[in-house]
Amino acid sequence: MTTVKKSRRLSWMDTIRSLARPKVSIMLALGFSSGLPFMLVGNTLGYWLRESGIALATIGFLSWVGLAYSLKFLWAPLIDKMDAPLVGAWLGRRRGWMIISQVLVGLCLLGMSYVKPEGGLMLFTLLAAVAAFASATQDIVVDAWRIEVSDASEDMALLSSSYQLGYRASLLVTDALILILAGSIGWAISYSAMGALMAVGIVATLFATEPKRGPAVADVAPLWTGRGLFDAVAGPFISFFKQHGRRALLILAAVCLYRLSDFVMGPMANPFYADLGLTKETVGAVRGSIGLIASVVGVAAAGLTAVRFGFISTLLIGAVIGPASNIGFSVLAMVGPSTEVFTGAMIVDNFATGFAGTALVGYMSSLTTLGYTATQYALLSSFYALLGKVLKGFSGLVVQKLSETHALMESYAIFFLGTALIGVPALLLCILLVRSNTKLPKTSKSQ
Repeated sequence: MTTVKKSRRLSWMDTIRSLARPKVSIMLALGFSSGLPFMLVGNTLGYWLRESGIALATIGFLSWVGLAYSLKFLWAPLIDKMDAPLVGAWLGRRRGWMIISQVLVGLCLLGMSYVKPEGGLMLFTLLAAVAAFASATQDIVVDAWRIEVSDASEDMALLSSSYQLGYRASLLVTDALILILAGSIGWAISYSAMGALMAVGIVATLFATEPKRGPAVADVAPLWTGRGLFDAVAGPFISFFKQHGRRALLILAAVCLYRLSDFVMGPMANPFYADLGLTKETVGAVRGSIGLIASVVGVAAAGLTAVRFGFISTLLIGAVIGPASNIGFSVLAMVGPSTEVFTGAMIVDNFATGFAGTALVGYMSSLTTLGYTATQYALLSSFYALLGKVLKGFSGLVVQKLSETHALMESYAIFFLGTALIGVPALLLCILLVRSNTKLPKTSKSQ
């Protein structure tokens, strides 16, 4: 049995009015908190490293600190079955883990601002890795909270859209506004400010309501017993494959490849802007203005499409426009540092990323089973990122190798075009997923 219950379809006006609900507003803030560390230990970090004189290959390899996001299913069973230390009894299981992870992320960002790359790359990287681990833990519990407080299918779509809206807003802060800030006051102080912004998530957690844990979600056995450990670790995966049968492998394959294009391209985007000659202020201004609008429109379009037409149809659209948006960066590489072309590429990319991200989050949320929410969603979100997180570590090496036989900008153009083409397998799998869904009994189809 999934946590998503069938319900009536909302009208467009009902959908818009629902955005003012307190639960949706809290989800917006938690989405912001979840997204805040992501770029700071990933692509934005690459900008800082490149300006500090770090080689492209090294920047690519350092992006592997983000593997924590793809390995979170390993400790998700503990988050599902154990209360957080110190604060768990006070705040509850979900909110307790939220607070601990949010505080740890904030402290690590402050530590990175103090150490700086030139102050010791090893310690700096270690702090980034711990921040990524804490951020991944926050994702586990925020995802579980979102799913467990959803009352119906349209509620899930609204919360998923709100989560993505907050998440995308934080990505624009840490991938756009921080560049403007760093251009005037430096990277270190900018990272300190981002660490302080984790207070947004802490406040949202305090105002959130702990999900009710009825018999269906209560622990079957104490975690420290053999039966309890088996239920915590193996139970979620057994339940997932029992629920979806042979379609489970198709689902996991489609999820695994869905955002591969974006992941592989990611570490080279900011170094590309630096090498192209675009200033941090220009990049930040475009991302924080027209880029923000495009992201909001993309997230909203995906949320409304999911409510009206279902998650799988929305997923298929995202599989087309997501990878295709990378072609704009190839064009920019060949044209040169044109603000107009860069703006056009940002509009297309931010809309496509916002739409595809919301589509995937909504679809994965609809697949989980009550009682194993955190672990199953961690499994799905880990699968969606694992291959991309591994491959993206070689992105800098690929560009460096291409630059041995091509001009640097030509190398970037070829690389970005290649990232668009690797989205084709995901599109084909989504088509198979749509076809397999039409063959299911009406009562079993995913929304």
